[in-house]
Amino acid sequence: MGDQNIPFQTIDWSKIPKTEHKGETGVAYWQTVQFQGLRIRIVEYSKGYLADHWCRKGHIVHCLEGEVVNELEDGTKSILTTGMSYVVSDELSSHRSVTEKGVKLMIIDGDFLKLKN
Repeated sequence: MGDQNIPFQTIDWSKIPKTEHKGETGVAYWQTVQFQGLRIRIVEYSKGYLADHWCRKGHIVHCLEGEVVNELEDGTKSILTTGMSYVVSDELSSHRSVTEKGVKLMIIDGDFLKLKN
């Protein structure tokens, strides 16, 4: 996270604006808080959402509500339901999200997930 510390603070998500991001099908709504080297988001995928790209970025993802299928480019699939999480470092998988009924996630990513050799 560079040379800057993050002081204690609360995040009132009801005051964070939503931005719209279209998928191949459906839409994602992001609420984003950005710090140096750290991004925290609440992301809601609509019913029938399919990501429009394969993502290689690392994330910590926690399912707040609903269910999402995580597809890896090699064909592997995993299901995340309410209360479950996954974590992956940058550049370790090509993945995308699919949801039939919609889902609400907390997604954290940043410099701490960069691939270490």
